[in-house]
Amino acid sequence: MRQILIVGAGQSGLQLALGLQAHGYDVTLMSNRTADEIRYGRVMSTQCMFHTALQHERDLGLNFWEPQAPRIEGLGISVAGPEGARAVDWVGRLDGYAQSVDQRVKMAGWMDTFAQRGGRLVIHGAAVSDLDFFARTYDLVLVAAGKGELVSMFERDAERSPFSEPQRALAVAYVHGMGPRPEHPDFDAVRCNLVPGVGELFVMPTLTTSGRADILFWEGLPGGPLDVFRGVKDPAEHLALTLRLMERFTPWEYARATGVELTDAGGTLAGRYAPTVRKPVGRLPGGGAVLGVADVVVANDPITGQGSNSAAKCAASYLASILEHGDRPFDEEWMRAAFDRYWDTARHVTKWTNAMLGAPPEHVLRLIGAGQELPAVAHRFANGFDDPADFEDFLYDPAKTDAFLETAAKA
Repeated sequence: MRQILIVGAGQSGLQLALGLQAHGYDVTLMSNRTADEIRYGRVMSTQCMFHTALQHERDLGLNFWEPQAPRIEGLGISVAGPEGARAVDWVGRLDGYAQSVDQRVKMAGWMDTFAQRGGRLVIHGAAVSDLDFFARTYDLVLVAAGKGELVSMFERDAERSPFSEPQRALAVAYVHGMGPRPEHPDFDAVRCNLVPGVGELFVMPTLTTSGRADILFWEGLPGGPLDVFRGVKDPAEHLALTLRLMERFTPWEYARATGVELTDAGGTLAGRYAPTVRKPVGRLPGGGAVLGVADVVVANDPITGQGSNSAAKCAASYLASILEHGDRPFDEEWMRAAFDRYWDTARHVTKWTNAMLGAPPEHVLRLIGAGQELPAVAHRFANGFDDPADFEDFLYDPAKTDAFLETAAKA
């Protein structure tokens, strides 16, 4: 029986641990927090998982909250115009619904399941010195903890990392009491509100510890009018600031948020980080090697909502690579090959995300604007959130954009 250690109990670490466990591997999972500390703690992220990522969970029988979580059937884009109006506003229907489950609910539940199924769960913050010992004990050590000392073991890949500084200041609030969008009151949708030169507001339905809720998520250009959450510790002040900014920059969203309240005292989050791709193999002082997982090695800005999706896809890809490898040694060559297999998918997310962080070129503005008049454009753009590889065929090259718009106009 192969012995595998996974450090980090997020989407990727837990999904991979449960998948390996189901195939008879001896899995140890290290987390720096207990399930209850996660369950009753502060929100850790925003997350909206699209069809492909959700299917990875279904394949492992881990979709415990699918009946309760809101079914997100559309994705909309709004672009702020002058004087509080919207220059662009449309919604594309998703071919397969998306869902968001607060990671406090999912990660705590999956940790309990892993332990109940006989997995070895170690509550301990791991240091590099710990891994130096474990690398000699286990057949394979995977690092899925995307923050802290362990990340420093993985060298930044300069060719794949164009940014060295954070590109957005992030602020999240989980709320109850959000009203429906009058344009589509009969189905749930993620709303992406673009405020040129300022930032973005994302609104998404979710399932949290207290039931159905909505996530209000500001991404602000550093130094701009949205970059005001640093140092705000009081959750009520955080929400009030969120709403004031909505009233100023996205009044159409503020109109349905006037009666909201925080889901709980831990329902806010703020921070920033530089999008970074790292080399997949971390080398230990004693000569051992460990493999980085998900945002340890590919950390994109959340502007395209791909974090949990990428984590699920990475876990599924690594699971396949491990199962196919049988009883052969997990050497550095295998580690790089496993990452390259995942990167074949992840590279499309990184390219798309980095493109969306910059000022959109003229042909992209035309494409987004066309979604208002051409349902085929809205539909394809929305479904690109599930399959970012499709953007290669119509987003980056003006000639391909024009060809697609011409075809869409005839549909």
